[in-house]
Amino acid sequence: MGSPPEVPLDELYREVVLDHYRHPRGREPLARVDVTAQGFNPLCGDQVEVALQVGEELIQQAQVLSRGCAICTASASMMAEALPGQTLAQAEQGAEAFRQVMHGKPFPQELPLGDLEALEGVKHFPVRVKCALLPWMTLKEAIAALRRGERRAKATTE
Repeated sequence: MGSPPEVPLDELYREVVLDHYRHPRGREPLARVDVTAQGFNPLCGDQVEVALQVGEELIQQAQVLSRGCAICTASASMMAEALPGQTLAQAEQGAEAFRQVMHGKPFPQELPLGDLEALEGVKHFPVRVKCALLPWMTLKEAIAALRRGERRAKATTE
């Protein structure tokens, strides 16, 4: 038996993105919601709602609902998978690092990426960068609202 045929890396990444689009993670309702934020991209119509269950600065559970393109939905799904178990500060750092990557910086070696690496190619399509960033910017707004003692926030892409 020979080895399996090699799959080009960009095709593998495309499959990861499509899997997250077709089977988004993090859609299950939370037992308790401490903060929600709604994000909207007025250019393309993508919508995201992030709900967090937080205890002692730790994200216990995340629900991320998205309606929109494959990039936005996949990014939201990847984020939902990555958030549980992170502190609020780690989540903010990860969101900012992902924003930097979408604007041309390399992925920080010290941050666990999971499937997020599959979205790195989006940075070459400026019109789609906002799609990938919407869930993350919405997450940052949710955390900021929580720190202000609020339970709801709104976000739009930058």
